[in-house]
Amino acid sequence: MSRPLERLGLSILRRMDPEAAHGLALRALRSGLAPAPGPVTSDRLKTSLAGLTMPNPIGLAAGFDKNADAIAPLARAGFGFVEVGAATPLPQPGNPRPRLFRLSEDAAAVNRFGFNNDGMEVIGTRLAAATASIPLGLNLGANKTSPDRAADFAKVMVHLCKEVDFATVNVSSPNTEKLRDLQGPAALAALLDGVMQVRDKTPVFLKIAPDLTEAEIADIATVARDAQVDAIIATNTTLARDNLKSRHAAEAGGLSGQPLFERSTRVLAQLSAQTDIPLIGVGGVGSAEQAYAKIRAGASAVQLYTALVFGGLSLVTDIVKGLDALLARDGFSSVAEAVGTARADWL
Repeated sequence: MSRPLERLGLSILRRMDPEAAHGLALRALRSGLAPAPGPVTSDRLKTSLAGLTMPNPIGLAAGFDKNADAIAPLARAGFGFVEVGAATPLPQPGNPRPRLFRLSEDAAAVNRFGFNNDGMEVIGTRLAAATASIPLGLNLGANKTSPDRAADFAKVMVHLCKEVDFATVNVSSPNTEKLRDLQGPAALAALLDGVMQVRDKTPVFLKIAPDLTEAEIADIATVARDAQVDAIIATNTTLARDNLKSRHAAEAGGLSGQPLFERSTRVLAQLSAQTDIPLIGVGGVGSAEQAYAKIRAGASAVQLYTALVFGGLSLVTDIVKGLDALLARDGFSSVAEAVGTARADWL
């Protein structure tokens, strides 16, 4: 797809209801109406994380392709890795609509989806049929009405672990009541133990919230180390509302996009100071400079999602190529050399 055509498509989508627009964008992807440069790479960009080899460190965050509907086109969009989901044991509709709000003035979004998805059986069928030349991950979730949410994560893991290259334990969504309670040390340790027992060698990542104190971050680092988690994703969306301009600023749910960048990067840096576990930085990344800042704050890889709403999929190639140029400018021969080199600036 040419840049002018993509800009026209984005203009049309922004006039639609956000959730309907997202559904249409996924259909367009499946129809081949998307940039498809293939994985963008260079010797500097090649990244190794948790035993996975990535052509570049820029990944797609979970939530964009909840039901694993568009894996093949997303794998050709320039990313170094892709994460789909979240998947729960049983299908669930999520929270009532409207539940997605575009905050254009803030380059942000608020969502309160509530783990809406087709369930692990249907998603598993799609994963089994998918082909991707880059690492493919699955975000694990829990059903809202489950009597044992911790057990739900292990259920999805044991059912789908052989279909993916990594799985992410998501206890940080703000849109399922009391889910974030599972980030407490005792609850998190028990949950991770259950998942690790059934992972069948699949790398396990942990996704945390940005709304954590330094003490809570230290506790999570300790639990993750003891559980031998392979990577930590920092961070999910925030409940904070700081200096927003949009009329949708007060909507309940998790805030993503540009306003999250500084908050999530501070948590990332604090976590980097607490642990040697590889980190993936996510939250407010919309440019090569911001991806580079995450890496220099301590991230070995970076994910994005909300910026695609405003910049389209061609943004992926722009960020990857821009990151390569920034690494070269500063004399780094690899992403790994740059990791954590400016962490102190965020502490």
